[in-house]
Amino acid sequence: MATDIQKRLKHLNTRRTGIDRLGRLSTAAQTDVLQKSLLDESWQKRAPSQPYTRYALGGMQEVGPDYTRISIETAERVGKQLKQKLEAEGWSVEFRLQGSVPLNVHIRGVSDVDLLSLEASFLTYFPSGLKARLGHYTSPTSEKSVERLMRLRKGSEKALIDAYPAADVDTSGGKAIAISGGSLARPVDVVPSHWNDTVEYQSSNLERDRGVTILNKKVPETIDNLPFLHIARVHDRDQNEAQGGLKKAIRLCKNVKNDAIEDGKTIKLPSFDIAAIMYHANQAVLRTGVFYELAVLAETQRFLDQLWHNKEFARTLDVPDGSRRIFDNEGKFDGLLTLSSEMDDLAREVAREQNEALRYQQSIPLEESRKAISTVLVPS
Repeated sequence: MATDIQKRLKHLNTRRTGIDRLGRLSTAAQTDVLQKSLLDESWQKRAPSQPYTRYALGGMQEVGPDYTRISIETAERVGKQLKQKLEAEGWSVEFRLQGSVPLNVHIRGVSDVDLLSLEASFLTYFPSGLKARLGHYTSPTSEKSVERLMRLRKGSEKALIDAYPAADVDTSGGKAIAISGGSLARPVDVVPSHWNDTVEYQSSNLERDRGVTILNKKVPETIDNLPFLHIARVHDRDQNEAQGGLKKAIRLCKNVKNDAIEDGKTIKLPSFDIAAIMYHANQAVLRTGVFYELAVLAETQRFLDQLWHNKEFARTLDVPDGSRRIFDNEGKFDGLLTLSSEMDDLAREVAREQNEALRYQQSIPLEESRKAISTVLVPS
């Protein structure tokens, strides 16, 4: 593997403990993160003489629950402050989380939390849906979605600046208002939005089926998303089919991607698409990761390699919410190639550590690498 594994282990640790983002935290949160960073996590004590194995194991693990709890609590705190300010100006708003933190596939101890700020008195809907056909939507307005969200965006920017004068409120982003520092224990991205009632939601009345419309103020334009359906489908497949192995594979890919970028490589494959790719991997094999953890690495390597060598098949795969193809532009295959090559190298190096017969072979076939690691029990 053409990399410094000790450097990657260090990056993995700093990313998980949050010390790579101290400048985006309150003073109290900085102290807390630094104190926690002095304690080793369980994965750091495993495979002491096998650094590649230790890196693979660490790359799969969820971020410590205390880090995640603080991220969610900080986002909720920002939501309460924003709600108070906006409602005083006549807005009606509600809040939801989206992205990797509520799905628990984030890889940073200090993660940006996506907080949807939903204008509750304005929504769009599909006319062909059941509720629409039954006449449930009876309050039409002449105001366009982009106009309403531009007003909400301006009001939200002012409210956050007023509520957190010591924080850094970055209003330059097209989709989100980024707030960090000051008294905040974690950075939060506030995304002005409103509900979009899909055909499925109008029949099921399940929030997982409900769409969200967000604003890109730089155009300006609106964008329709299905963030809760993505979260629900990935989570359900992980729990019901992979027993935790799917989320481990997603985290491993994201960590390898980040460390490859640290080494100067380019991987233009968004985290959303990485989750979508592994959603289509062999979940039965990922499920064996309950006992044989390195089987998650073996299946991740195999599936990425399969997609690269069978692009026609790759082009047929949809994202979990069904809204588009994963590989909707050819440039994503460049990112796939780099990520797949990184995973090939990691699998070979872990195989060398786990199988003495392979240890001194200069070139190991990938199938042999997978066989060497798929049924290994790594001591806790």
